[in-house]
Amino acid sequence: MDIFVEIILKAGRSAIELSLFVLLPVMVVMLAIMRLLEAKGILDWLVAKLSPFLKPFGLTGLGVFAALQVNFVSFAAPVATLTMMEQRGVSSRHLAATLAMVMAMAQANASFPLAALGLHLGQVLLFSIVGGLVAAAMAYHVFGRGLDNQEQRIDETLAHPVAENAKGVLNVINRAGAEAFKIAIGAIPMLVLSLVVVKSLAAAGAVDRLTWVLSPLLLAANIDPALILPSLTKYLAGGNAMLSVMDTLRRTEQVSAEVLNLAAGWLIHPLDIPGIAVLISAGPRVAAIWKPAALGAAVGIACRTLAHAYLGG
Repeated sequence: MDIFVEIILKAGRSAIELSLFVLLPVMVVMLAIMRLLEAKGILDWLVAKLSPFLKPFGLTGLGVFAALQVNFVSFAAPVATLTMMEQRGVSSRHLAATLAMVMAMAQANASFPLAALGLHLGQVLLFSIVGGLVAAAMAYHVFGRGLDNQEQRIDETLAHPVAENAKGVLNVINRAGAEAFKIAIGAIPMLVLSLVVVKSLAAAGAVDRLTWVLSPLLLAANIDPALILPSLTKYLAGGNAMLSVMDTLRRTEQVSAEVLNLAAGWLIHPLDIPGIAVLISAGPRVAAIWKPAALGAAVGIACRTLAHAYLGG
């Protein structure tokens, strides 16, 4: 019992340190930049320019905005956009393409903090775009081709505050800060529970046994066995928990920056149990098309993984 209490206390300390001292500062800066660009109308302009080029992939203007949100805010940020798309009558097929893209792209709440640990952020963002487009196309043209393609006439104008003067700019920054604080604090409960599970498995020897079993296969494939723990953590507990584990592994030099970059496509995306649960909360139609979206996302993630493994460095 004493060991379990110690695990809980260590997990709580790690979760709070990660949320308040790593995740929160990054989210404040990135959200402030995003909200100011939004308030100035720059994002509306960008969405309008990119939309015609992305239609062959099954993406709408609002889908472009969702891509910007997951890459530069957090994996949970596109939930509001997916809800808006559902309410405005976007077809189920287009919803599947957008959800697949979001699931396959690099989540900012993991990629930006990991940049401080040696992650090549520019490379991650480039491969994220490629993987997201592949995922969207696969969901729209292959896995979701049987979904309803009828949609109502939709308004893709984004409602947002304006920043025409100093007071307006300050209001936008303050709102972005409050939103970032909500994201960081909201991540703590899941982080604590996830880390307790992972640390309990490690204390029970389950991770060591799994490493012993898989190490020969991984070494034969030229994959570092040290990635087993962050991979297990990522898919069971999500990107934030993986970030905490990877932070510890990097600081203790158990994982090199090179290994981190080679595994970025496999580790940094929202296609995990917590990520799927959060994203499908956007609405009933979004929840109904998660399977074709997840299949499309899996193909996109595979493309990202191969790109990092063979083109990264």
